[in-house]
Amino acid sequence: MPHSHFLSKPKSVNIPVICMNAERYTVWAKDKGDAIQKRLKGAGFTGKAGQFTVVFKDDGGIDFILAVISSPLKIYDLSAVALFVQAQFGADTIKAASFTLVADGFTAADFEKAYTGWALGCYRYGAYKKFDKDTPKLLWGKDVDQARVMATVEAVTLLRDLVNAPANDLGPAELAAAAEKLAGQHKASYKVTQGKKLEQGFPLVHMVGQAAVKGREPRLIEIQWGNKKHPALTLVGKGVCFDTGGLDLKPSQFMRYMKKDMGGAAHALGLAHMIMSLKLPVQLTVIIPAVENAVAGNAFRPGDVMKSRNGKTVENVDTDAEGRLILADALTYAAESKPDLIVDFATLTGSARAALGQDVPACFTNDAALEPILREVSAAAEDLLWPMPLYEDYADLFKSDVADTTNHAGGTPGDLIYSALFLKGFLGEGAPRWIHVDCFAWESQGRAGRARGGKDTGLRGMFAVLEKLYRG
Repeated sequence: MPHSHFLSKPKSVNIPVICMNAERYTVWAKDKGDAIQKRLKGAGFTGKAGQFTVVFKDDGGIDFILAVISSPLKIYDLSAVALFVQAQFGADTIKAASFTLVADGFTAADFEKAYTGWALGCYRYGAYKKFDKDTPKLLWGKDVDQARVMATVEAVTLLRDLVNAPANDLGPAELAAAAEKLAGQHKASYKVTQGKKLEQGFPLVHMVGQAAVKGREPRLIEIQWGNKKHPALTLVGKGVCFDTGGLDLKPSQFMRYMKKDMGGAAHALGLAHMIMSLKLPVQLTVIIPAVENAVAGNAFRPGDVMKSRNGKTVENVDTDAEGRLILADALTYAAESKPDLIVDFATLTGSARAALGQDVPACFTNDAALEPILREVSAAAEDLLWPMPLYEDYADLFKSDVADTTNHAGGTPGDLIYSALFLKGFLGEGAPRWIHVDCFAWESQGRAGRARGGKDTGLRGMFAVLEKLYRG
């Protein structure tokens, strides 16, 4: 659990973690005695940002840990420190010790980043694997906003745990159970639609998920929370719990990690947790179409035509473009109540990754005034969202000879834009403000604060944007 990264009381062994930037280190080092300076010099410590060392006492005991961090502090600086601490000490020391952050000159925002970063560095997915060593425990400081730190850490942990869960243990039913648990935690209402009601009300969601085996049937998940006097905010998350590609089967190397294709739903639930935990003044709705894109005799086929929730007919030209189909019905439903803003998250296109890499989600909006807010506020949160153009001339690429539209542009480069235009077409006339986030939700290499596997890409940035919009 996230709270296990922190302690309210020191243990019998309490080790200071002294953090400062390179400029402060120069002053600090001059004030220290010759013995400390000699130890640092002997360790090859020069005080550059990103250098960490353990300073021992004359008797061999641990005196303190010294960490030189960025100026200004970055959120993953303390992630690297936490990993350094874990690597330096044995299991017994980690278990017996508490660690105290000593950071002269930190602002309240710095402390929030530091404690959040420490916990992100300690994240491990342990549902199926035992670890030899516990994670180091940081002692809460008096200048830390514990509620904000915990809301962020819990949201990121929820997101990563959901994405990391293997598809055999996380299908549509289990995703619905996770949403129900979150709703109960915050005393929010919860609803799920499936079976005949799903087929009638959300035909595209039903069509995509109809080939799944019993127990993994498609469904639409809803959470509602907040004061109805507040602006209405709706989050939509793509919940494809596994994507084979359908009859247009993915090659094995691309199917390998398709348990992460519910990463959009994981982002929506994580963001909902932050919103509810920190009491953002909104009337919140969360909508998750949850399916498995399976292969069976009743799987939807290339060339099939289906009428969507809003009456528009869609020719399916690629069963591996299933995410935009389930989102089409979900966005239509979201727009019907005319909220102030709709935000959807989806692990939707490879072209977004080709354009912006794994860390930066492509985002689109039908309100140009939101573009600078998305870019600037998310950059300040160190979780960048990058607006891309809704270039309407590309809409012609979706024309069909037999239906109102198709779900894919047939391999023409630029699918991140085409998919966004497709989704926009299901918001209806007089559409609410809308933001679409095409996120990756995965860390391929593994870095400080970003362990290999499920990853938050745009979660913290979007919460910062929503705070700007609804708190000012």
